[in-house]
Amino acid sequence: MENYALYFDSNRQVWNERTRVHVQSKFYDVAAFKEGKLSLTPLELEEMQDEVTGKSLLHLQCHFGLDTLSWARLGAHATGIDLSDVAIAEAQKLNQELGLDARFVCANVYELPAHLQGQFDVVYTSFGVVGWLPDLDRWAAVIAHFLKPGGVFYLAEFHPVVWMFDDNFQYVQYAYHNTHQPIITQNQGTYTDRSAPIAGTEYSWNHGLAEVINALLSQGLQLEFLHEFPYSPYNCFNNTEQSPDGNWRIKNMADKIPMVYSLKARKMASHSAPDKQ
Repeated sequence: MENYALYFDSNRQVWNERTRVHVQSKFYDVAAFKEGKLSLTPLELEEMQDEVTGKSLLHLQCHFGLDTLSWARLGAHATGIDLSDVAIAEAQKLNQELGLDARFVCANVYELPAHLQGQFDVVYTSFGVVGWLPDLDRWAAVIAHFLKPGGVFYLAEFHPVVWMFDDNFQYVQYAYHNTHQPIITQNQGTYTDRSAPIAGTEYSWNHGLAEVINALLSQGLQLEFLHEFPYSPYNCFNNTEQSPDGNWRIKNMADKIPMVYSLKARKMASHSAPDKQ
């Protein structure tokens, strides 16, 4: 099994630096969150809100916890995990300040079974997550490990077609599929502040929809839906403009390519897939 420690260590350092900027940003608007605003997108609320009330929920790659805490506000017994120790510290601080009962664990996804016990009714992850993982079979094995039989996995994510383009959506720069070699980027700034004094090397991977879905199916999860959308709910890309519906679309390419997808899958009670961790 390949050792990805170098990649994760470098990415952790970048995300530690990003977190320090993000918690102060208008993009995340922590002040409004503290006043009661949810951080979840309308898409996530429409597709999953009915699944979480009174349920145990595991949030993979939770950043500094706003979405985890939003699910807790909606009645979930929520646990968030993230690679960044700075992000987890900020999440714990917010949880305590707001008097919520979420819990947070610092670990990368692949090592989570060594840091967390139990199973959950819902495993959830969203937006800018799978691209930081080199091996989706190991990811799916962790999801299956933590899902109760009959439990639901939900993913809302930026579409792999978006990641084929250069930063300004002028030309195709990267392969749609996973080449199994990291995309190495010398990071400058962050999506909340392009001029932020953040620098570092980050490693990422593109994953086509077939790779995502087949990894989940191989672990005994049954796909219930796959949806694709021609917009981003976040203003986090260059060369986009806001539409009347409040979402963001690529200039001169509006509604021509998918920008986001979501899927829901359920763990089948009778499956006994081998543990790939």
